[in-house]
Amino acid sequence: MRLPRLGAAVLLSAVVALTGCSSPSQEPAAPAAAPDGAYPVTLTHLYGSTTIPAKPQRIVTVGFNEADFVLALGERPVGERAVLGDFDADGRSWARTPLGGTTPEKVGGTEIDFEKVASLRPDLILGVYSFMEQADYDRLSAIAPTVAQPDADGATWQEQQRTTGLALGGEAEATRVVADAEQRFTDAIAANPGFRGRTVTVGLWGVDSGIYALEPTDLRAKFYADLGLTPTAITGAVGPESYGQLEADVVVIMGATREDLANQPTFQSLPAAQQNRVVYTGGFGTELNGALGFGSPLSLPVAIDLATPRLAAALDGDPANATD
Repeated sequence: MRLPRLGAAVLLSAVVALTGCSSPSQEPAAPAAAPDGAYPVTLTHLYGSTTIPAKPQRIVTVGFNEADFVLALGERPVGERAVLGDFDADGRSWARTPLGGTTPEKVGGTEIDFEKVASLRPDLILGVYSFMEQADYDRLSAIAPTVAQPDADGATWQEQQRTTGLALGGEAEATRVVADAEQRFTDAIAANPGFRGRTVTVGLWGVDSGIYALEPTDLRAKFYADLGLTPTAITGAVGPESYGQLEADVVVIMGATREDLANQPTFQSLPAAQQNRVVYTGGFGTELNGALGFGSPLSLPVAIDLATPRLAAALDGDPANATD
């Protein structure tokens, strides 16, 4: 199975030379469906189409962040993909209320546990952000109706939420959830007009003994663009000898603290580092990194609340203001 660039919080430190996602402006049209809440409903995806005969009662999510999109519609999956790595996904703050104290069964981590999926007797399997392959889809669809990713590039969070809404008979609610999350970005930009037009480089620390600069299409990098910042052109693996290429109005380093890079002279020579214009998001287990990893309408408002004060401090022109 090919892992997505975003995946979930755990994949922040996993293989990084994998596909990103298209931007909302390139979103395909939402799949055709019956009127909101009416069944059967047929959804198209990378491997054809899937008909869901009745409202699902036992939902299993095999996408890397899929459970959040079900929870956002007031439903609870009976099974979900496990998040690998340091982030406490089961205790994520934005899911506590919708989970209501429940914890879905885990149906695999890096690989899908097909036997576990079958044992949960699902009537719907969602993998809109699973990057499953044809063989995975064939095995899952033999268990229950399965919705795979829309195309080879995956899905934006808006598209993922709308598709989940169609599958669960809650298209109108999904539209509202998307609009509410998008409004949070609009409000954040209005409250921080100084973000507009300022450049940003977003990098992962500790990849190939250096920093990996995320492509603008990566959902974690796109989060900052959605706050009004302009991504720089640098992407891919950047070794210590080339850290100067990371320079921007604000540099975001995911997976590291200020101390982690204190002994990196080429990084410390960046004007951004010398002028306190670097935002260090800390280890991959932090809530900000976890929220960006899930990239859902539930987690993105949390990420906005955590990130915007740090960005504002980095961009206020006062080097005395630390950003971590």
